[in-house]
Amino acid sequence: MSFAVIQMVSQSDVLGNLAQARALLEQAAASGAKLAVLPENFAAMGRRDIAAIGRAEAFGEGPILPWLKLAARDLKLWVVAGTLPLPPRGRPQGKVTACSLLVDDHGEQVARYDKLHLFDVDVADARGRYRESDDYAHGSNVVVADTPVGKLGLTVCYDLRFPELYTALREAGAELITAPSAFTAVTGAAHWEILLRARAIETQCYVLAAAQGGVHPGPRETFGHAAIIDPWGRVLAEQAQGEAVLLAERDSEEQASIRARMPVTNHRRFFLQDALRPANTPE
Repeated sequence: MSFAVIQMVSQSDVLGNLAQARALLEQAAASGAKLAVLPENFAAMGRRDIAAIGRAEAFGEGPILPWLKLAARDLKLWVVAGTLPLPPRGRPQGKVTACSLLVDDHGEQVARYDKLHLFDVDVADARGRYRESDDYAHGSNVVVADTPVGKLGLTVCYDLRFPELYTALREAGAELITAPSAFTAVTGAAHWEILLRARAIETQCYVLAAAQGGVHPGPRETFGHAAIIDPWGRVLAEQAQGEAVLLAERDSEEQASIRARMPVTNHRRFFLQDALRPANTPE
């Protein structure tokens, strides 16, 4: 079973972005992919009205969710919708979450992951200051779902810097992990590939890193380099900048062999709860 990772250069025009994403999904489906991953903020970049966008979607008044379900159904394609803003469950007012949705080939939502780690960072670029928590609420759950290409763990962008999340996904059964992203050009040049390869090697999972790669409103420049990394840390496909569809197949036998020959999950001697236990706490 093959899968696709998509790179975009999304702008502030939601309908224009959706039209471009549809063309890229069509290319993925025509190439035989059974699952495709869109990048973070695929439907809009540089917008300041994300809370309003999210509420409109939640109340059935926005274009993104209907478009997503129709595209998946028309193309017979499972889709990971990078991120879109949606209110937390049961809380339609206030901040939205950066939500990554998994939709099956019938257009039905299978899983929802709300981005756990928010990018509140100072970066030496034209924008200088990023504070996602000004607009977004933190997620709280680890998410793994069954798909035609294997058990899929969901993450988003800045999550890459937190290996404990990836360890939790592996422990929950993940065989592939998505990382839809919009890394800045500065941080991407420094850390993107090494983080992707490290997370793949640590978890012995495929990492599917969809990306934004170009110049956006804001001003904002993203690093691109969408990539597919295999469980041995090899880069199977990569695109530096601009729009692209990257394809690969999961070799389940090789993945099983890697895990059998190097059973790292059986060798773990350190667990976070051990580090947090006071020294005088009895076993």
